[in-house]
Amino acid sequence: MAIASINPATGETLRTFQALTESEVDTKLALAERAFRAYRRTSFAERAGMMMRAAEILETEKDKFARIMTTEMGKPLKAAGEEAAKCATVCRYCAATAERALANEEVATNATRSYVHYQPLGPVLAVMPWNFPFWQVFRFTAPALMAGNVGLLKHASNVPQCALAVEDILRRAGFPEGVFQTLLIGSDLVERVLDDPRVVAVTLTGSEPAGRQVAMTAGRQIKKSVLELGGNDPFIVMPSADLDEAASIAVKARTINNGQSCIAAKRFIIIAAIYGEFERRFVEGMKALKVGNPLDETTNVGPLATPLIREELDEQVKRAVATGARVLTGGKRLPGPGNYYEPTVLVGVKRDSPVYREEIFGPVAMLFRAQDIAEAIEIANDSPFGLGASAWTRDASERARFIDEIEAGQVFINGMVASDPRLPFGGVKHSGYGRELGPFGIREFTNIKTVWIREASAQAGRSTA
Repeated sequence: MAIASINPATGETLRTFQALTESEVDTKLALAERAFRAYRRTSFAERAGMMMRAAEILETEKDKFARIMTTEMGKPLKAAGEEAAKCATVCRYCAATAERALANEEVATNATRSYVHYQPLGPVLAVMPWNFPFWQVFRFTAPALMAGNVGLLKHASNVPQCALAVEDILRRAGFPEGVFQTLLIGSDLVERVLDDPRVVAVTLTGSEPAGRQVAMTAGRQIKKSVLELGGNDPFIVMPSADLDEAASIAVKARTINNGQSCIAAKRFIIIAAIYGEFERRFVEGMKALKVGNPLDETTNVGPLATPLIREELDEQVKRAVATGARVLTGGKRLPGPGNYYEPTVLVGVKRDSPVYREEIFGPVAMLFRAQDIAEAIEIANDSPFGLGASAWTRDASERARFIDEIEAGQVFINGMVASDPRLPFGGVKHSGYGRELGPFGIREFTNIKTVWIREASAQAGRSTA
């Protein structure tokens, strides 16, 4: 089976790659197992040195990596360069903090000494998506490798050049052969790889159906899994908010990465007293966006990653309209080559419409009117997902309610939801489980081992002899 890299702005096939055979996959799994036995014995200082070199490569060659990302999945070139630079930050963060995060933790008990000891698990399979083709990989790889694990990457099949570029970066940074390997395989071989006893754990970022399948396979084999799945993030605006800033950031929050982000704001919940003014500003902002060639640095929104994604988005908009929603702007595929879709605003989406509970992956926003904070929170939580949420208010009591009552893995007050190497990232409900980033992410793929020691007395030693 061939794996193709296709430019979503033009439809041009850039390169094709032959997928690995089962025999070739087996060879790579054997190499990963051997590599782990040696790599787990390396010091934190050795790992940190290699990770810092990876950061340097990412920074000095970010323009090259940006172009690969843009031509392979369509994100604007400026955003792609920022993604490469952000990958360097997670490499530096993990290099600087892993030893401290994984240090022995002393605990007072009835033993002479007792403590918690963190040890790596082994080869971890990472099933990664196309939307942030470098960042999603590095936010797993940096903590996992710093903890002493080795990585096996099954990247999305439409970004093979990105997958191979990441492997090359880590090889050039000095990581030993087999510590990180890209597996150019289709999704049909994921279960076989995860079933292999040499693979000890899995992390997946992707769709809810893919997460369910991987979780079932991992559960059957009793293997650790971390899932970061979809999101239908709310963006709540209260009358006390800075409306200029909230409306401006709202446009960016919906259209970041061409709208193809799990933590992009998707449901905009506005208190009735300011709804009309917010709607006007938001629609104007969406209309002003420049859609076009992602290699043009003035472009705000590029093409969707694949024709199928655009088709699914278009069908979601049509279903919403068929069940009572209205289109305030956009709502159509753009003619010509490339997978372009107009920035779109929907109002009047009914709660019994299927689209109300679905994740919309593209530059399409839904606006909702709430009478007060209680209704705003109720609408925000009326979703199977719980990844992120953004709330805009200057009122301390409102802020406290949002933090306490919104069902999400992260709540941002007066800011756009974003991942940060220093903070744990993940969700609740159908958005998955486990955490990436921060100290929690570094510990996810470790054996959290209890150690209990009682020193034998000299008298006991003589009697035993």
